[in-house]
Amino acid sequence: MSGQSDLGAPRRFRSADGGLTAEMQAAFDSDGYLLLEDFVDPEDCDRLRSRALELVAGFDPAEHRTVFSTASRAHAAAEYFQSSGDKIRFFFEEDAFDPAGELRQAKVLSINKFGHAMHDLDPDFEAFSRTAKLRRLAGEIGFRQPLLLQSMYIFKQPRIGGEVGWHVDSTYLYTEPLSCVGFWFALEDATLENGAMICLPGAHRQKLRTRFLRRGGALVTETLDSSPWPDDPRVALEARKGSLVVLHGQLPHFSGPNRSDRSRHAYTLHVIDGACRYPDDNWLRRGSDMPLRGF
Repeated sequence: MSGQSDLGAPRRFRSADGGLTAEMQAAFDSDGYLLLEDFVDPEDCDRLRSRALELVAGFDPAEHRTVFSTASRAHAAAEYFQSSGDKIRFFFEEDAFDPAGELRQAKVLSINKFGHAMHDLDPDFEAFSRTAKLRRLAGEIGFRQPLLLQSMYIFKQPRIGGEVGWHVDSTYLYTEPLSCVGFWFALEDATLENGAMICLPGAHRQKLRTRFLRRGGALVTETLDSSPWPDDPRVALEARKGSLVVLHGQLPHFSGPNRSDRSRHAYTLHVIDGACRYPDDNWLRRGSDMPLRGF
């Protein structure tokens, strides 16, 4: 696997209204990602970040201390995580607690992320997520009936921000046929030093390797294809505040740990096509009183 010194730079574009040029559409089809700079006003990034901090301030860590880790995957066994598809739930960094089970630093510097339905439950997150600009962009990349399935606010905390291993989003948000796309917003500058994403351009054309699903009352990972990721050139998706990275659901991506003194706040919105089937064994479920909606 290529090291950081071998990483390439992404192609960068801009879209004032969510529309895509032929060159941008070709880049997304070829690479499996699209980096759109200045997609969101800095003031809107700041407002969402402020709202996120308010939500964290209202969370009592004495109630739940579920750690989110793509290494241990211990969160998958927690009912608190399993039932979070139509709620706002908070998950800690793996290194947030000391051996005695106490937080090593302030709560606001200990949260890994929260999710997964802020776009439907919180007015500020809904306003950020449902815009005419995003609606147009979804249509431009091929959605017929876009549905907002999942939202996550990711902190990538200074010094303890955890690594997110190589994965594709369709593993977790599966439809038949596959349709998941991630809209990843940089609310702060994302650099390699504070854990910017790295991707494998073009690998979105490969078969789905794994599925994360419900089986026998548990969440399990099913292997569909054991082939390793190809050792092709990687691209570092370093992104300035206000940028949007559109990620094809089958594009392999990764982010290293954050050992810097700067956070890397980001907001991710995952969209699926309502024209596709969403199987009942998907891990992320919602109650009948909260059906999926579009933009």
